[in-house]
Amino acid sequence: MAEEQLQQFLEKVAQLNQLVALIEGNPQLRERLSACSNHLEVVALAADQGLQIGQRWGEPILQTNAAVNNLWASAAPPPGGERVQLLLEGKGLRLELIHSVAASTPSGQWYNQPMGEWVALLTGSAQLRFADEPTARNLGAGDWFWIAPHRCHRVEACSGSSGCLWLTLFIEPKLMAIEQFNP
Repeated sequence: MAEEQLQQFLEKVAQLNQLVALIEGNPQLRERLSACSNHLEVVALAADQGLQIGQRWGEPILQTNAAVNNLWASAAPPPGGERVQLLLEGKGLRLELIHSVAASTPSGQWYNQPMGEWVALLTGSAQLRFADEPTARNLGAGDWFWIAPHRCHRVEACSGSSGCLWLTLFIEPKLMAIEQFNP
């Protein structure tokens, strides 16, 4: 193990120990932890406390300074998972960064959202399937599209290793005059 990796490992252990100390001293935080149902929720709980425990071997060390806003600074979730970061929210709209790695929508499940969704694939490659189309669309970095409200869709596949970064803007129908983006 290289010295840099050793230091990264020791820092992660130190942050885990800090999280344990915080939980032992705070019954509400302990309750929040026991309500977590998966690793990503525990990582998010730790991040709420200013701790970064979700970083995996070989990933760059990310700054935890809240003043740093960088779309590519998202740590990859475990394979098969995704992490959603709310970037902006206002009346009738929501902007999210979604980082997914080797993930897909569960078999038989379709997204049927009441809001319209503008999506841009920033990195990676993916296959997106619409219920009203015979085949999945192959997407690459830079591709974007519009999903009308209640248009059923699903992610068939997305790239592994560092995964896909999606920038999504959800818009309530009452705010939309965006019909020109429909495929």
